[in-house]
Amino acid sequence: MNQTRRARLSLAALIPTLLVRANAALYDTVVDTQYGKLQGYPAFTSEPAGNLTHWKDIAVWKNIPFAATTGGQNRWKAPQPASGWNGTRDAKSFGNVCPSATSGDNDYTIDEDCLNLNIWSPANSTDAKLPVVMWSYPALSTAADALFDGGGIADQGIVFVNYNYRTGSFGWLSHPELSQEFEAVTGSNSSGNWGMLDQFAALKWIHENIADFGGDPEHITVMGQSAGSAATQHIVNSPLTQGLIVGGIIESGVRDPHDPLCTSLAENYKTLDYNLDQGIRFLENFNVSSIAELRELPMNDLIVSGGTFGSDSEWDFTATLDYYAIPDTYLNTLLKGLAQDVPLLTGNTKDESGATYGLNITVAEFMEGMAETFSEPWLARFLEQYNGNTSVTASAAYNAQWTDRSKVGTWLWASLWATAKASPVYTYIWDHAPPGQDQGAYHESEINYVLNNLYGTDMPWTALDYAIARKMNTYWANFIKTGNPNTESLAAWPAADTNGTVQHVGNGWGQIPLTSEAKIELFEAWFDTLVAY
Repeated sequence: MNQTRRARLSLAALIPTLLVRANAALYDTVVDTQYGKLQGYPAFTSEPAGNLTHWKDIAVWKNIPFAATTGGQNRWKAPQPASGWNGTRDAKSFGNVCPSATSGDNDYTIDEDCLNLNIWSPANSTDAKLPVVMWSYPALSTAADALFDGGGIADQGIVFVNYNYRTGSFGWLSHPELSQEFEAVTGSNSSGNWGMLDQFAALKWIHENIADFGGDPEHITVMGQSAGSAATQHIVNSPLTQGLIVGGIIESGVRDPHDPLCTSLAENYKTLDYNLDQGIRFLENFNVSSIAELRELPMNDLIVSGGTFGSDSEWDFTATLDYYAIPDTYLNTLLKGLAQDVPLLTGNTKDESGATYGLNITVAEFMEGMAETFSEPWLARFLEQYNGNTSVTASAAYNAQWTDRSKVGTWLWASLWATAKASPVYTYIWDHAPPGQDQGAYHESEINYVLNNLYGTDMPWTALDYAIARKMNTYWANFIKTGNPNTESLAAWPAADTNGTVQHVGNGWGQIPLTSEAKIELFEAWFDTLVAY
């Protein structure tokens, strides 16, 4: 055989190998980032239960620092830049989680060096430019929680990122000294939104680096539930994140800004003066007179309860209306059009925000609960619409007014959004109860289905659950890809309008009335008499 023939055969044998390598999953190679090299791993070592079709292609990288430690002199400062590393960083295991995180099995390390993120990518090339979603978790959670595994979203051709951020006193402490420090750096004489600034920093890191993992930095959707939905809403609203996102998914988060629940649920914030006064008391509680002394205290001393719905702690660590990270009140932000004009998807679960599955109360308890919420003449008007004057109707009527309040409040929020923005808002109500529990369609119950990660949690899933998860995941994935949840294979989902309808998801699919027209008008009239948030 002549040399030319032999060379051609050698080249022909090599071409398939080159093609395989060019299209291999990214865990088969070392990813080179601006901070250093990273070795990822297969997200699945065997086929997961359920309906994933591209599971063999999904790579995951865990514990990637997006900022420096928040301990020591970085405690109560905006997140500082991450440092690079030498050699190849092994990205197989989750990193530290931030103090105040108390959910899960606690089989992770809690440390102030906790600003890290995790990436699930189905890309077979760093040039794939796939759509990206950033997930923000709810209160008392961590990015390491199996509930937030990103494999199910990645299976849809999307790069999924979740991350850790500061909470509790570490994330939300305000103090006059801290405001002075912050003003010297930013020009804003304010303090307290350290956790929010972590969220913004994670988004900026993703924008700057996600192309190395096959993602499109110009196509990032932000997404979260409860406290994570508050994070998403703040990202959408804030001038500090302008131009970084193309959409937002806000699960169990928005409501009419006149609703008093805005002051206590996940999206609540306090005035700067309120949080500054709390910060002063916080230092007195530890018998220290300066922030420098407080920074010297052990981390565990500063882990205090508070800042979550229903807490009876003396501490109420939450966001600060600083007119810097948060540009204005929710109402003014809507009316003035201060938020980014991007498509949004938002909604609620049936058994949350006051509604309790399996409730069994007496008529007297019903009347007492209604009177705690509504004063006259509104109490009489609501009792006309929600008739709980018998033992048979009391519990159902009490739950119904809470669920209707969520649906109507979210719809009214969408109407306010439309006063200054052109982008659509898609609203939903989720009513499917996961198996193996007795809380109904509880707060957070939609997450497994949205993320299509039933494989990662220990519940007695049925074929119906897997089917629902596929539909939910497809709606959400379509929105992440296009800004619109609709697809020919699923029930049509029109954007919110003046017709008083909402998308039913879970135990049914398609548009349904929010509630009766009389109840919608009653809630709207009541809200209009209340102080806006």
